[in-house]
Parts: sequence; C-alpha cells; structure tokens
Amino acid sequence: SKSLSDEENLKLFGKCNNPNGHGHNYKVTVTVRGEIDPISGMVINLTDLKEYMQEAIMEPLDHKNLDKDVPYFAEVVSTTENVAVFIWENLKKLLPLGILYKVKVYETEQNIVVYKGEETI
Repeated sequence: SKSLSDEENLKLFGKCNNPNGHGHNYKVTVTVRGEIDPISGMVINLTDLKEYMQEAIMEPLDHKNLDKDVPYFAEVVSTTENVAVFIWENLKKLLPLGILYKVKVYETEQNIVVYKGEETI
C-alpha cells in the first residue's frame, strides 16, 4: 500500500510485501441467478456468460502486473478482496440487471474470497 511505510507494509502483507511484485494464478467462479428461460432451460446462455467473463476478467487481468498494468489498481491495493470487487464491477456492467449473484476468487486453495456486491446491514 502506498499509504503505508515499508515497515507497516511488511507487518501487514508479510511475504506478499515484495517491492518488485509477485504473481498469482487466480481461479474465478461466477454465480448467476434469475428466472430460468422455459425454452433454453438456462438463466443465461453460457456462451454469452463466457464472452462476458472474457471481457470483464481475462482481457483486463490475464498475464498482467495488476499494480502496473491495470489502472484500477494504481490507487487500490491489489488484494484478492479488491480483485473480486474489480471483477464484480466489470461483470455487473455487462450482465443483465440483477443476474450477478456471486464472484469467488481463489488466490490459493486456502485463500478464497467471496463477494456478493454491496450489501446493507
């Protein structure tokens, strides 16, 4: 985080605090919900969903240095939580209103983030 000192970054991010960056092979699952079309039997055509995911996830993020190549992360710390929010926001712009239910980002098998958009308590 640019807003923290080197010592604070080390304490907060541990081994992920590398001034030259580090990489991940994220796995992302997207869950949609809605009315099932009586003719197709689908909530959304999976071919369309794959195209939306390609545009919202793969094109901006695949094989990129998030901190240097993705403008969103110039001001936002590239944690898995923020990657999930980024993906959610990109997909929400493309999918029919209200259909996006959940974005799940696997940083590792043990580090998983689930994001369902802004929820009020």
